[in-house]
Amino acid sequence: MNEPLVSRMREFGTTVFAEMTALAVRTGSINLGQGFPDTDGPAAMLERAVEAIRGGSNQYPPGPGLPELRQAVAEHRKERYGLLYDPDGEVLVTVGATEAIAAAVLALCEAGDEVIVFEPYYDSYAAAIALAGAVRRPVALRPAEGRFTFDPAELRAAVGPRTRAILVNSPHNPTGTVFTPEELSAIAAVCQEHDLVAISDEVYEHLTYDGVEHLPIAALPGMRERTVMISSVGKSFSVTGWKTGWICAPAELVRAAQTVKQFLTFTAGAPWQLAAAYALRHELGWVDGLRDALATKRDRLMAGLSAAGFEVYRPAGTYFVQTDIRPLGFTDGLDLARRLPELAGVVAIPTQVFYDRKELGRPFVRFAFCKKDEIIDEAVSRLARLPR
Repeated sequence: MNEPLVSRMREFGTTVFAEMTALAVRTGSINLGQGFPDTDGPAAMLERAVEAIRGGSNQYPPGPGLPELRQAVAEHRKERYGLLYDPDGEVLVTVGATEAIAAAVLALCEAGDEVIVFEPYYDSYAAAIALAGAVRRPVALRPAEGRFTFDPAELRAAVGPRTRAILVNSPHNPTGTVFTPEELSAIAAVCQEHDLVAISDEVYEHLTYDGVEHLPIAALPGMRERTVMISSVGKSFSVTGWKTGWICAPAELVRAAQTVKQFLTFTAGAPWQLAAAYALRHELGWVDGLRDALATKRDRLMAGLSAAGFEVYRPAGTYFVQTDIRPLGFTDGLDLARRLPELAGVVAIPTQVFYDRKELGRPFVRFAFCKKDEIIDEAVSRLARLPR
């Protein structure tokens, strides 16, 4: 039989996360690759999910999501960002942010349309664009003054006659950048000038550090009506396995995404929706504590990576520290990531896999700090053995 997989998906085989996780298991290495915490979210939220299961919330919820969660999301958007969304028509519950992104891209892009992405980008973006038969146009985030940023001129130059959307991710995975108001304004100006939609992945919205505040692009003048705002419960409340996310957008954009979503998964798990609604209303104080704890873990890991010889970029948000491996005498992040288990008993993620232009990301390797302190300390101790 010839290759059965459609040609547009053949570049997407086993993900680097699966490869590196398998490598960690096979070698007994500490896994600082994939970004999931090793502790659970708030106990009362977990108990709410248990109560929902025992209470009979085990059948299909409504396609748009349970009213309790849609209302809680709308309240959160209003209270935190001053953004008003009607829970009946402007909020859609999805199976995590990954489905929300895929549904939005599939709904809004015809074959041959172009989507601008900031590289390095989260790997599902490229796959969703390919599924739609669309074309990605990368704009590079490059290190400058200790953080990753983009050139507004390069962003403007990426727009063409078939450009349909800009996929925005802030706080940004994998660089840890939180876009400044000036950077968001540059993106907004391009969207408005060229009548583009902003598909905005904000799953790390609560996890910012050093007094840096997350600003949704939808809050900028003229952007609410052209933004698909996406988030989820997974990162903020340390329940990545619940896969419960949401879209907030004008009704016509929500209808478009829901038209696609109903034939992907139709709906999302009811118990997790009820627990997520509870968490948004009652557990944001717990999230504040999580953010403070993660900031300490970040600093702990950064200090160890610097001592081991990496050049370290201080992330303003997310779970991740980005490093440059060249001070250690290495030049290829993928090669080093595959050798790290042998050299130091640690697994990380090579950043170049998140670039179209691999050469731009070759010197960088990403480490996750959403782990217990003793795990971080042991990883740092092992990394100190790296040759220089």
